[in-house]
Amino acid sequence: MAHTTIRPAATTDLVRLTAIYNHYVVSSPVTFDLAPLTVEQRSAWFFEHADSGRHRLLVADEEGLVVGYASTSRFRDRAAYDTTVEASIYCAPEAVGRGIGRALYRALFAAIAGEDINRIVAGITLPNPASVALHRSFGFLQVGVFSQTGRKFDRYWDVAWFERPLAL
Repeated sequence: MAHTTIRPAATTDLVRLTAIYNHYVVSSPVTFDLAPLTVEQRSAWFFEHADSGRHRLLVADEEGLVVGYASTSRFRDRAAYDTTVEASIYCAPEAVGRGIGRALYRALFAAIAGEDINRIVAGITLPNPASVALHRSFGFLQVGVFSQTGRKFDRYWDVAWFERPLAL
């Protein structure tokens, strides 16, 4: 088994991050993008993250190959929401079920532990029992479901919303 290192994302990771994300765009309802994104389209998202502060982007690196990533991003653009961040996590299909997501979230939440954050939220397209279990294991509680929020693959999908305080 390859050694996994969790580290801040670098601009050289952007191509691989885009490829991992696009796998889910074309094969899964977990993201509501309907067409694959270019690296240029994904750049704005990438550069919203930094090595410090509330909005982080960490990658799981196995001998130079990124196999997953986790981020905290701006939840809404109004200032009163600034102390709430939205967590997101994606693993390459070959890395699913190997504990990569757990390692990424553990490192991500440790990295933001000293930040001025009150709540971490996550939206999960249903059904997705693995993601629900992962988030619950990190103290997220389900606070609601938006029914039939997005249409993809010719059907409507529900999105469950979860939240947790920064400090448990």
